[in-house]
Amino acid sequence: MAEKKSKSFEESLTELESIVKELEAGNVDLDQAISKYSEAMKLAKTCGDKLNDATSKVNKILTENGTLEDFEIKDNN
Repeated sequence: MAEKKSKSFEESLTELESIVKELEAGNVDLDQAISKYSEAMKLAKTCGDKLNDATSKVNKILTENGTLEDFEIKDNN
């Protein structure tokens, strides 16, 4: 059984945009529209999860002793 390769964020976003354009055009029957909508929601969740993961990684900083910590802006006032 072949392992399913996970799509990149960019691939998922491109596919999501394509589905949205199809649905906005209104040239699909109801059953197909429901199927495409379900797929679009899965892609939107995948993209959101990947963005949240990237945000949490970016919001960490490497300290002088080599450990990762949450990035915080300290107010000196």
